Amino acid sequence: MSIGNSPEDDRPSIGRVLQQARIAAGLTVEEISSSTRVRIPIVHAIEEDDFSRCGGSVYARGHIRTLARAVHLDPEPLVSQYDAEHGGRPAPTPAAPLFEAERIRSEPRRPNWTAAMVAAIVVVVGFVGFTAFKGGDDSPPATQVAEGSVSNTKTPKPKTDKPVDPKPAPSDSAIAAAPRDKVTVRLNASQGKSWISAKDHNGRLLFDGLLLQGQTKTFQDQERVDLVLGDAGSIELFVNGKKVEDKFQPGQVERLSYTKGDPAVG
Repeated sequence: MSIGNSPEDDRPSIGRVLQQARIAAGLTVEEISSSTRVRIPIVHAIEEDDFSRCGGSVYARGHIRTLARAVHLDPEPLVSQYDAEHGGRPAPTPAAPLFEAERIRSEPRRPNWTAAMVAAIVVVVGFVGFTAFKGGDDSPPATQVAEGSVSNTKTPKPKTDKPVDPKPAPSDSAIAAAPRDKVTVRLNASQGKSWISAKDHNGRLLFDGLLLQGQTKTFQDQERVDLVLGDAGSIELFVNGKKVEDKFQPGQVERLSYTKGDPAVG
């Protein structure tokens, strides 16, 4: 088969030539697609002279060359025929005009943030300076305190603690405040702890136990109070509102009885 020797009107189409060559080679469309990696729909379209599925003239020429080589044809006459039927090969674009176009094309201007920032700083500094100058004539000078400094003037802290009212010391006049119709005995363990026992005039037990340091016990009766002090030296004794001035020794056991009126050691 000779291609290109007959007049152009008698030449078979590109697709017809490729299809006949494939059939003559005993190959199917699937085998051609597998060996050339040209998809089956595109192979069918080219054999039907439909080059719209190739994606453009560049891809159409490439597919024609690939399919022609697969069926052992010279691809160049087919490519020339394609160029003649489809407007010819596009003229190469000169490199210089493209380069000039790229060089002449202006880039979009970007905002100059540095100049804007400098202008903003100048405006702020000018406003602050003007405000300070204007306010310096009208307002009285303010006392400046360095950062972190502490004023030497200390504000006195109001005292919230109330003074403790001193306990009135028992006196001879306290006996007048005690009930005159009863015997009142008060024990204060001021020097230490002491075991004590207290009974009324009928012998009924009023208290029997340990009086710890700082504790106080008070007993009353219509006629008499009998006491037993295990450590009389640790006890302060008040009878009918008056302190008993007897000097008891530490560890000394005392048995005492008190009646109405002035205290008397029984």
